[in-house]
Amino acid sequence: MITAIVMIDAATDAIGEVAQAVADLDGVSEVYSVAGDADLVAIVRVREFEQIAEVIAGRINKVPGVLDTDTHIAFRAYSKHDLEAAFSLGLEGGDLA
Repeated sequence: MITAIVMIDAATDAIGEVAQAVADLDGVSEVYSVAGDADLVAIVRVREFEQIAEVIAGRINKVPGVLDTDTHIAFRAYSKHDLEAAFSLGLEGGDLA
């Protein structure tokens, strides 16, 4: 499982609508409204690296109200919760990044 953390700058008057539209996209597991440099943070989880571009450039960046994105690819998960969730999906230990 490949995880990307996407920082999203959104039009101020449409943050709620942008968040919901992004959350509804295939490949997006969570969206948070945040304080700081970004308006929203989306967690993208896909099985293959090539799908990252499909989800971010092909879907998230095309949502009306998305002004800019900054993407961070996760190399390794240190959260016990994330590891338990991956195993509950039936992934083998060798499938984790």
